[in-house]
Amino acid sequence: MDRFKMIFQYFQSNSESVMNGICGILALASVKIYNILEFHCPCLPKYNMAYGMGIMFVPPVALFLCGLLVNRQSVLMIEEWRRPTGRRKKDLAIVKYMFSSVITRAMVAPIVWILTSLLDGKCFVCAFSGAVDPDKFPGFANGSAAEIQTLLYKVPCKEDIMIRDHPSRKAVSRYLKCWSQAIGWAILLILIIVAFLARSLKPCFDQTAFLQTRYWSNYVDIEQKIFDETCCEHARDFAHKCILHFFENMQNEMKVAHLTNKKAEDEEDRLHGITDHEQVNQLLKTWYRSKPPLCVNHATLRQHVKLKCNEENDKQTDV
Repeated sequence: MDRFKMIFQYFQSNSESVMNGICGILALASVKIYNILEFHCPCLPKYNMAYGMGIMFVPPVALFLCGLLVNRQSVLMIEEWRRPTGRRKKDLAIVKYMFSSVITRAMVAPIVWILTSLLDGKCFVCAFSGAVDPDKFPGFANGSAAEIQTLLYKVPCKEDIMIRDHPSRKAVSRYLKCWSQAIGWAILLILIIVAFLARSLKPCFDQTAFLQTRYWSNYVDIEQKIFDETCCEHARDFAHKCILHFFENMQNEMKVAHLTNKKAEDEEDRLHGITDHEQVNQLLKTWYRSKPPLCVNHATLRQHVKLKCNEENDKQTDV
């Protein structure tokens, strides 16, 4: 039990691990959904191709969008790209790194769906049964071109009376399944080779720029988390003091609240002089429009705050 708890805490503390876990879950879900759903080919001209290709490529689009939706870095990437420069410059390398990371993870589930459908072969048989050359199969030697084409479109529907007892139906189905599985295994092999080369050749190049980009992309993620946590603490303190102020005239009925208020006053005040709604909005607006520079030098930070205060005072004076 403790081991599972440690694993869960690890996934909670590591955003990349969380995203990898979510991508794995989506990939497994895509395989499960494909095995659960029943696909019935229409076995009609002009519809087989649309149905087969639709089943093969439309769900991957939905899975890709789901992968983008559940990845919180996609929102961070857009925010980092669109945010005002302010006093912190924007680094496009961070946006590119986030973009590649988001796209790579979002593509896992769609690729798994496509490979599963190719290795299964049903969609491929449905889509391309009408495109098979009938001369390769002796069972289609007799009959007009229209009849042969109709029979080819009905190959996926093995219960159909017209094709059920046809001697070449199984041969056509096996032929198309072989092609489907060959394409699926070829794509899988190419992906494995590309991943192997990327992992093997990566240490051969200078990693300085990559490490810097990865560090600052992780910083943006962690900064947003800490900002959200700090906002929750700040909002809790602000709400606590507003409520106590509302009940400050009820001395007899709110003794416990007064004791709590006294204890809270002894603790460190995280409101930093914030006393009303407009000041909170101005604080959040300042964070969005002009994030502080990436520096922990107190003198620099004080100078930054002083400059921001002077700018706000000048704006109010102009108004």
